[in-house]
Amino acid sequence: MSNQSVVIKSNKHGLIVVLDEKTDWETLKKDVAEKFRTSAKFFGDAQMALCFQGRGLSFEEELELSDIISANCQIQVMCIADQNEAVEQAMKQALERQQGEGGELMNLQDGRFYKGTLRSGQVLESETSIVILGDVNPGARVVSKGNVIVLGTLKGNVYVGASGNESAFVAALAMDPMQIRIGDVIARSSDSRPVRNVRRKKADDTPKIAFVEEGNIYIEPITKEVLNDINL
Repeated sequence: MSNQSVVIKSNKHGLIVVLDEKTDWETLKKDVAEKFRTSAKFFGDAQMALCFQGRGLSFEEELELSDIISANCQIQVMCIADQNEAVEQAMKQALERQQGEGGELMNLQDGRFYKGTLRSGQVLESETSIVILGDVNPGARVVSKGNVIVLGTLKGNVYVGASGNESAFVAALAMDPMQIRIGDVIARSSDSRPVRNVRRKKADDTPKIAFVEEGNIYIEPITKEVLNDINL
């Protein structure tokens, strides 16, 4: 491994991973795996934010590297912070958003976070549940073997329970999808009309959750009673 291909810097909020922009992608992934594998004892199982520098990455590449890091050490990657001039402050704020006040922390082995808006043509895929801190625009697609929670507006396509799990769910602050698929159950919209084949028990402007019940996809406002009923 080139000593310069992957450099790890740390601050009190997480790790800054500096990547060589000239190293080919497949080699770089191997170098990241080796770097974190050999450093695993040093980092332990700390909960950290990540920030990638030195190389422009797509969100799919960031998530791929995060998975590689999680697979080669015990670090609990809480989130990926944006690269900017105030990196440490950005990492601190990103961690605080994930932690909340007394909230349960989630790492990439159990679920992951993506910060940003998914635009038309973009595809976000995950082997685990995912929380999206942003909007999913028309033409964007999210695929997860677990659940999908959108802390924003969902207007694109989303496929949860991609391994056939019809107990998965989709939740969003604003729910107006082009298509929802849960396991093998599909509901679509057409020509800007509301989603078809979806039984809406209630309709208002509150955050909503979509789930399968008796072979149908239901969309309901999120309440404690609904969450208890669908056994989350």
